[in-house]
Amino acid sequence: MKKLILLTLLAVTMTNCKEKPQTEETTITTEKTVEATPVQLDLGCYAFNDSKNSVMLKITENTSQIKGTLNYLLFEKDSNTGTISGSIKDGILLANYTFKSEGMESTRQVAFKVEENKLMEGYGDMNADGTTFKDVSMLKFDSKMPLSKTDCK
Repeated sequence: MKKLILLTLLAVTMTNCKEKPQTEETTITTEKTVEATPVQLDLGCYAFNDSKNSVMLKITENTSQIKGTLNYLLFEKDSNTGTISGSIKDGILLANYTFKSEGMESTRQVAFKVEENKLMEGYGDMNADGTTFKDVSMLKFDSKMPLSKTDCK
């Protein structure tokens, strides 16, 4: 009888030690949807000015399109004065800049990275006629002449 009880206990123990087949468990993962906060670009003026160079961007409209004026007075270069029209995507203001320089009207694309109350101009390879960027994702943003929010004069 002792052998029978001992064999039964051994069989029960071995049965319980076997790896139990895993049952599929439903795992509920809650992901927080982080919505990108739209980058705000306030109406008003953004400027850079040192002893040799001056850049002034005045945002006059910020609806579905960003509109305004942009003026460059760069050392030993022709000045450019014109208007911009574009939009902000992923923190980048990408706009068409229509300007006059030496009496001729031209249009080219400009880009500015929006960082709080500063704008960093983007530079990159242009297409063959020099009017648009080849690849906006490859732009480099220069902090040498940051445009800072300022009072319009």
